[in-house]
Amino acid sequence: MSNFRRILCTGILIGWAFSPVFGEWPEFRGLLANGHHSKPLPREWSEDKNITWRKEIEGKGWSTPVILNGKIWLTTASIDGRQMSVLCLDSRNGDVLFDRLLVTDDNPEPLSNNMNTYATPSAVLEPGRVWVTFGASGTFCLDSETCEIIWQRRDLSASHWRGSGSSPVIFENLLVLTHDGADQQYHVALDKETGDTVWRTDRSTKFEDEKDGRPANSGDMRKAYSTPIFVKVGDQVQMICNAAKACWAYDAKTGDEIWNVHYKTHSPSSRPVYSDDLGMVFVNTGLGKAEVWAIRLEPGMSGNVEDSHVAWKLLKRTPKRSSPVVVEGLFFMANDGIISCVDAKSGEVLWAERAGADYSASVLTAGGLIYFCDEEGLTTVVKASKTFEKVAENHLDGGMMASPAAAGNSLFLRTKTHLYRIDE
Repeated sequence: MSNFRRILCTGILIGWAFSPVFGEWPEFRGLLANGHHSKPLPREWSEDKNITWRKEIEGKGWSTPVILNGKIWLTTASIDGRQMSVLCLDSRNGDVLFDRLLVTDDNPEPLSNNMNTYATPSAVLEPGRVWVTFGASGTFCLDSETCEIIWQRRDLSASHWRGSGSSPVIFENLLVLTHDGADQQYHVALDKETGDTVWRTDRSTKFEDEKDGRPANSGDMRKAYSTPIFVKVGDQVQMICNAAKACWAYDAKTGDEIWNVHYKTHSPSSRPVYSDDLGMVFVNTGLGKAEVWAIRLEPGMSGNVEDSHVAWKLLKRTPKRSSPVVVEGLFFMANDGIISCVDAKSGEVLWAERAGADYSASVLTAGGLIYFCDEEGLTTVVKASKTFEKVAENHLDGGMMASPAAAGNSLFLRTKTHLYRIDE
């Protein structure tokens, strides 16, 4: 957890004042990186109800809007990937404060499918700074007051195959990037102030299709789109990230490997979630009969811990892309038009109900409610309960691939065409 997030979580007032309505979603999945929001959010809306403003977003991008100090930041790109930009909007009215072109590329790597975009990773914010990445196309540190470039890195290569998806994350003085490409898979930690490399760790996963040390297939079987989380285990902060064929934990300060589990699936997109109450981290293994694995975290873990620390595995109705949430011992997830609630300690499915279409957006929780946003524009709101109780269904015209964000009592939804601020 960065110093900024630690200060906010403990409620300490610091010199840079910010409105209590804004500034609560500084990275993908929010302040605590787990989809939780501390204040109640709207339950009902439509195109003509409870919409404070809507803003058309040019181009195409699935990055989550991130919010700090009354400003919303998101990325977008031309459909052909030749132009990649960052946008900054005023949270109060949706006015565009900055629209800056950061990357031009006359020959971008093809996406190879229509599920991803050239602007899928979300930005990460701290006071005075914005960090954005477009994968191997470039990573940038910007001044949040002027949108001027402080530093950039254009040399961190990877063949993203079907596009990048992993968002940048901050740990103390480090900006960590995840490049799980078809040709190489690695984490790199940069000094967040200068962009200099502090450490780089290549994944040591042994892929099944390797022959004589050379890859027989360098495509989807090696790809991943996940974003790491940081968990303190004993005296050590571990960076945990699922990838193709394996999930690894690393020492966040050095990048050294700590423990791992191995599976047969590939292309995970869901961000792991951690339950402090249970001492468990929950990882999704990706595509191809993907499972959710619940892993107990304890000091001293090392090597392959599948036999010793995996508490349960779940195959049925597990997410393809959407990240889950854990609320008071309940695990909520969405996939293929089904939303589910699982006992997080045991893995027992408590309920599963049909709701909406496919899901890419991550699940959000606030005020004792769970928000599921599907790819066709439907948000299903249910109670965070062991029994299924639907509260509302809300429709917007565009489908939602980007994950929802929140600030104060306002909900921010990015559809395929617009960004909305919703207030009840």
